[in-house]
Amino acid sequence: MQLNRRQLLQLTSAGALQGWCAPLLAESKERIFKPIPSTGEEIPLIGMGTWITFNVGDNTSLRDARCQVLSRFFELGGRMVDSSPMYGSAEDVLGYCETREAAPKQYFRTTKVWTSSDSEGRSQIADSYRLWKTKQFGLFQVHNLVNWRSHLPYLLDLKAEGKIRYVGISTSHGRRHRDLAHIMQNQDIDFVQLTYNLADREVEERLLPLAADKGIGVIVNRPFRRGGLFDRLNGVPIPDWAASLGCENMAQIMLKFIVSHPSVTCAIPATSQLAHLEENMAAQYGPMPDSATRKEMISWFERV
Repeated sequence: MQLNRRQLLQLTSAGALQGWCAPLLAESKERIFKPIPSTGEEIPLIGMGTWITFNVGDNTSLRDARCQVLSRFFELGGRMVDSSPMYGSAEDVLGYCETREAAPKQYFRTTKVWTSSDSEGRSQIADSYRLWKTKQFGLFQVHNLVNWRSHLPYLLDLKAEGKIRYVGISTSHGRRHRDLAHIMQNQDIDFVQLTYNLADREVEERLLPLAADKGIGVIVNRPFRRGGLFDRLNGVPIPDWAASLGCENMAQIMLKFIVSHPSVTCAIPATSQLAHLEENMAAQYGPMPDSATRKEMISWFERV
């Protein structure tokens, strides 16, 4: 029986298929990086999200399996790992993984503050340092714009103290785009995180051009709509033009569409399975679609 990617994810949550991965990355390929606009520091196109996938509580076997995924991510050159207090035990699991294996020097730790209370926000931020077992975050964001007027100045103070390297604002599911645009126009931030994929392209109209104009990095979440786009594409053949981009599967097509946008800095697909991690990471190699090919990708997606 052939399983689609959504079904494989469901099997993984039950502990099946752990440890299996296909050697999809050719060593001879050159990995592509993009610069963070505010500094010029270059980071890989593909990071890793931890929503749902790293929320495994105290289950040691599941924690160890997630550590294998994180370790392989670093082996493949990954740097940015994104989490949030909203993601249950994910931050604690990431800290657990650091006790098992030393993190690479270029680990780009990314998390968020998410509470309407000023005092709880301070405590939540302190908890993140404790859980991740770090003294400095690569990026700290205000999650879904919650109480940003209070949290953002505090994060900027921590940045001035050297405890955070970059500061940002996140949103998801296409929410609060007008408010996010206002912040981008008027606040000193390094990154925004938002939803963008072949189905959700509203941000192309204003937010992505605004990011380019203001010199703000863009992290893309929900690149697969939590697996929903795989359901839509299930049974659809790989298009002929995919080979010219080095794409062997739908994950790579979807990711290359996202990261080839000039305003996008990186995408953070979440996975708990090594095989899918390999697929995702392969999207940062080989040719990227130009503007004409991107239009063809959109047309193809809208037809299927």
